[in-house]
Amino acid sequence: MTKNEKQYASKGRIMFQDNVLSLLGSLMAILLVRWLSDPIPGYTWLLLKWLGAGLVGTIIGMLVTGSHKNVKTYISYTSAMKTSWTLLIKTIFLVVVMLVGFVKLPSISLAAMALLADFIASIFFVLYLRFSLTSLSRETGRVKDQVGKLTALVMGTGRAAVDLADEAAASGRYDVVGFLSADPAMSGMLIGNRMVYKCGNESEMKGIMQRLGGVDCILFTKDPDDGFPKDGAQEKDDPKNTVAQRDGMSLVGHVIKRGFDVILSGILLLIFSPVMLVCALAVKNEDGGPALYSQERMGRNGKPFLIYKFRSMRINAENGKPALYSGDDDERLTRVGKFLRQHHLDELPQLWNVFRGDMSFIGYRPERQFYIDQIMEKNPRYQYLYQIRPGVTSYATLYNGYTDTLEKMLTRLDLDLYYLRNHSVMFDVKVLWMTFLNIMTGKKF
Repeated sequence: MTKNEKQYASKGRIMFQDNVLSLLGSLMAILLVRWLSDPIPGYTWLLLKWLGAGLVGTIIGMLVTGSHKNVKTYISYTSAMKTSWTLLIKTIFLVVVMLVGFVKLPSISLAAMALLADFIASIFFVLYLRFSLTSLSRETGRVKDQVGKLTALVMGTGRAAVDLADEAAASGRYDVVGFLSADPAMSGMLIGNRMVYKCGNESEMKGIMQRLGGVDCILFTKDPDDGFPKDGAQEKDDPKNTVAQRDGMSLVGHVIKRGFDVILSGILLLIFSPVMLVCALAVKNEDGGPALYSQERMGRNGKPFLIYKFRSMRINAENGKPALYSGDDDERLTRVGKFLRQHHLDELPQLWNVFRGDMSFIGYRPERQFYIDQIMEKNPRYQYLYQIRPGVTSYATLYNGYTDTLEKMLTRLDLDLYYLRNHSVMFDVKVLWMTFLNIMTGKKF
């Protein structure tokens, strides 16, 4: 947890926010009553009394359950249950004020409808919108905390190297702690407030990184003079060189993207819930095994998370040993599973991963640590993908498809790094649209 990426939301903000959202639910309910009934005498006064009673009921519920305390900035079962109890207490309070005659509705049926609508609307607004707002706040803090996240050294001491160091520091992505130079005369000198270290080959570079500790990357300029001498050192374009790849999306872009993910995934979870139920029943009915399949993948900041899918293979298909999916002819596929894979329905549960914040709609496809270790041996630049969330789909998937070999994974990595450097809100919209077209036209990817 980073300094700006807070685990808990402010108690005062949550109390204010939940009361406003609860009032919005009450307003929707009383407007529904007006729409479904004949004109009600003194309706404005009725509306004000209903909203006032709802506000008092919400505050009482909060004080009883403590639902405004220790609210995490991600989905928490405990927090959701406390909030549900708060809103149930609010509904009970509304029943009481109607029984004592403070609020009078034309009929019992309208009263029951108003209470039900109030409870459902309040649940939606408070839980869904609260999570959306706190998630956006958390995303803003997370991106702000990228400042100094990657500790870097710059290769070279010329004007291009100094400019690169200043640009990297100003970008908010790097903490540039020094320069590397092949010239022994430069060793120990200061450029600005940054030390110059003697570095004539790869071995010396690794030694400096180990000595300083916590150095994440080396930044190279395009100037051929800012590099190792021509005495057998690594070339700058060798993938084993740790050349930093920057996240190209702005702070505003990240906040917009996360807002889009939360809103769209929430809507799609509601729309596709009947389809997901049918898929789950079909998988369960075929062989009696579990409908859902979860597997640990590595996500943003290298943190593991559980990715969810509808199970498409036989139970214990891997027999404890990781194996890559080999296409529609994979003999481990069940009959239902093959259909789900062909139509990409097996990935619908990942909408929950997007809503939770484990994933985004567009990113890079997350892998297991087993395969990441193999990729890192060939190309350590994979680590730079950890700056962003993995995605349900990716720019690389459009052009490289799903990967079933290490070679394809390495090809995909180049495309993923291109996405990392260049992604934007419009880039994501383009990838999402092209993915949608591929699914609609039946194109395999």
